[in-house]
Amino acid sequence: EKHIKVPMTREEAKQLKAGDYVYLTGTIYTARDAAHKRMQETLTAGKELPISIDGTIIYYMGPSPAREGRPYAPQLLDLGLLGMIGKGRRSSAVKEAVVRNGAVYFAAVGGAGALLSKSIREAEVVAYEDLGTEAIRKLTVEEFPVIVCMDSEGTDLYETAAEKYREEFV
Repeated sequence: EKHIKVPMTREEAKQLKAGDYVYLTGTIYTARDAAHKRMQETLTAGKELPISIDGTIIYYMGPSPAREGRPYAPQLLDLGLLGMIGKGRRSSAVKEAVVRNGAVYFAAVGGAGALLSKSIREAEVVAYEDLGTEAIRKLTVEEFPVIVCMDSEGTDLYETAAEKYREEFV
């Protein structure tokens, strides 16, 4: 069980291991698919992003299934993003970017929005308001519970847990 102030440092991210229970306190941002697309368009146009990515954690809040052919996360990780919060597996391109940048991928319990919302102290739209529910929001969180699913060395809890299950029960 670890308690981390966010944004976090690369050293803090590298100390986290797959399976660690972590409580985040500080500032995180929400960004779903449309916001990621807009950020990529902004970068492609040579413009500055509306939020500082360095050391930031982005929470893929709400239903946001992975879209094929839209590799937004690796580019943001290369720019300094240190963490992502989601609820499902990540692609090999994202895994490679996590390892390359010493970042981490957390999981929040899917379907537990009411429980997680108790850790959110403030929320405000900070960019792309025209995207409605997919606008970027700044969240101030206190003791926000997550689990490290992929650490900076590439250990992936989705893979290791499934392997352990097969060894014990299949």
